[in-house]
Amino acid sequence: MRQPSVISRRVAAAAVVLVVVGGAAACGPADSKDADGDSGAAGKPHKGGTLTVLNSSPQEDFDPARLYTSGGGNVPSLVFRTLTTRNREDGAAGAKVVPDLATDLGTPSKDATVWTYTLKDGLKYEDGSAITSADVKYGIERSFAAELSGGAPYLRDWLVGGADYEGPYKGGKGLDSIETPDAKTIVFHLVKPEGEFPYLATQTQTTPVPKAKDTGTTYEEHPLSSGPYKVVKNEGDGERLVLERNPHWSQATDEERKAYPDRIDVRSGLDSAVINQRLSASQGADAAAVTTDTNLGPAELAKVAGDKKLSARVGTGHFGYTNYIAFNPKVKPFDDPKVRQAISYAVDRSSVVNAAGGSALAEPATTFLPNQKSFGYTPYDAFPAGRTGDPAKAKELLKEAGYPNGLTVTLTHNNEKNFATSPEIATALQEALKKAGITVKLQGLEDNAYSDTVYDIKSEPGFFLGGWGADWPSGGPFFAPVFDGRQIVKSGYNFNSAQLDDPAVNKEIDEINKLTDLSAAAERWGALDKKVGEQALTVPLFHPVYKRLYGKSVKNVVISDWTGVLDISQVAVK
Repeated sequence: MRQPSVISRRVAAAAVVLVVVGGAAACGPADSKDADGDSGAAGKPHKGGTLTVLNSSPQEDFDPARLYTSGGGNVPSLVFRTLTTRNREDGAAGAKVVPDLATDLGTPSKDATVWTYTLKDGLKYEDGSAITSADVKYGIERSFAAELSGGAPYLRDWLVGGADYEGPYKGGKGLDSIETPDAKTIVFHLVKPEGEFPYLATQTQTTPVPKAKDTGTTYEEHPLSSGPYKVVKNEGDGERLVLERNPHWSQATDEERKAYPDRIDVRSGLDSAVINQRLSASQGADAAAVTTDTNLGPAELAKVAGDKKLSARVGTGHFGYTNYIAFNPKVKPFDDPKVRQAISYAVDRSSVVNAAGGSALAEPATTFLPNQKSFGYTPYDAFPAGRTGDPAKAKELLKEAGYPNGLTVTLTHNNEKNFATSPEIATALQEALKKAGITVKLQGLEDNAYSDTVYDIKSEPGFFLGGWGADWPSGGPFFAPVFDGRQIVKSGYNFNSAQLDDPAVNKEIDEINKLTDLSAAAERWGALDKKVGEQALTVPLFHPVYKRLYGKSVKNVVISDWTGVLDISQVAVK
């Protein structure tokens, strides 16, 4: 998933990424699925009331085919159930994948090229009709239609015949690699082993859609709900979204969603400062309000820290994301490993963290993979220079590279004030590298120009700021798009900035993908991260931390390491 300000091929590839910035929190109960005990902000959660969601970005394209989410998304997962979903627990426990519509995580063939799922009994839509495996198949097929583009690309890449399939609207043809031998069974045939298919099955593309109710591009206005809530109002392309209870949803078939509120009122298009001010004041309906996309900034956090009542209403999360320096080794002088190593030693992560908002909002990183177990995090520092850098070691390497008097380079960054790829981070690096004899000229680009420039092989600079986030919490979708040589895109958005095409790395990626034991796979991802990290193709800088306010009447706050943000399927307001 790439930078959150960009809509990518691999988004979420973090930002359309899904927008799920943020992870582990300590606000919820030890077992959020136990609704009998006290939990959340204070007191026992009860059903009833209206939850208000205050967001900056509208919930556009509210069609399961078009959404690019992680784990089914936040607001979308209230309406769209999927074959599997994320575990709705705090912290690391929430990074696990669990069954949703399916009875289990799927049964793989011996080589993990065929996955079979069985639907639970008693599944119904909002109109009372039964959910069938044919509906899941059709929901996936319509996501291939050009008219409904925008969703995750994995099914197109993984399913046999997926690369050439154009969806059911052209000739009514189905996808032969998805079989439905009966109303409760669905079988997927893949082009190669994919041990992480249960993670992919959390994407909204596996939401059932009955063919008879499909209205194409207007389906988003009133999609047929399979979750605890149905859409009763969708205005301004998702700017105002109102959800009410789906009377045919059964808690007996859904262990994950609590569905405490009677009504969900999503209001978007708001300024971030206004959102935080309203949540802070917590007056009227705002007392029962949350946000799913707006963080506290450094200045706001400083004010909150001085108020015990306010600080008690801040959820802290860690979404799997890494901000880093990217090198293009095809551009001099970055073709020389010693130059890349010198920069790695010269970086002052302490100043970078400060530029990103301080230690409350950023954690220093020396690994490309996020520092969470589910990704396979293996602690290492290939170029140990402490928190403030080692300019002496950097100068030594520059001398060996033929630059005894230092050198001048250009660092490309985003002009947007995002505390990630922005001028503040670039300036901090400029000052640190100066101590090592490296003069850094800054090239700031507007948001769209920045993305179009750094993610295009034809225009990619040699030295720029980048970021990558998780489509799901494991090493596969995090590591492969950036370092698998077969994912280099020569025409379109390319995220393998180093253009690394190492047969040994590619082979290991394939071997890990065969593993259906996700814990064993995680260990292998961690080892591969360390191996590639030694080549200094990127310089990991920091992992973001997310801080978000919620209203004073909000209870049962759960923030997992999968999304890093408050899970509104668990929230109560009474």
